[in-house]
Amino acid sequence: GILVLLVTMITLFLSGMNIVREKEIGTLEQINVTPIKKHHFIIGKLFPFWVLGMGLLTIGLLLSKVIFNTPMLGNLGLLYAYTSVYILVILGMGLFISNFTDTQQQAMFISWFFVVIFILMSGLFTPIESMPKWAQILTEFNPVKYFVEIIRMVLLKGSNFNDVFPLAIKTLAYALVMNGLAVWSYKKTL
Repeated sequence: GILVLLVTMITLFLSGMNIVREKEIGTLEQINVTPIKKHHFIIGKLFPFWVLGMGLLTIGLLLSKVIFNTPMLGNLGLLYAYTSVYILVILGMGLFISNFTDTQQQAMFISWFFVVIFILMSGLFTPIESMPKWAQILTEFNPVKYFVEIIRMVLLKGSNFNDVFPLAIKTLAYALVMNGLAVWSYKKTL
């Protein structure tokens, strides 16, 4: 569970403050006058934080195995493949937030708002089955819920690709939507 929090919070906060930082120091204006396409700019902003998120997963898995002797029954390659898509969801969300905020403080506050809701509604601390019916329906739109389920399925139960495929498809759709929104909402004019 802590691994989910670590990857989600750090990647969302850093990507959420990324474009805002460019706005604050004035370099975004210089980037906007170049002939770079919007989707190339967003991909360039995503990639370093994607690598960082994958590194965080690796460090978290190593520490959980060495310090806590956490069982890892499933295929770690499957977990990494899923996490690579999940991180794209979170980064797209962070860049989407960054496109609509003017200061890093605003971006951090809005990101924190979503992180708290996502974590509380993920089933990490409270079982989803014990939530009211309306909350159970809302959890279907929560990418953190899927990451928590995949971590449990792969590491603790040893699930295979066929078991995680439905959740992976939902996460991939979420990634396409969030990154599409990030590209769409990025304005090359100030």
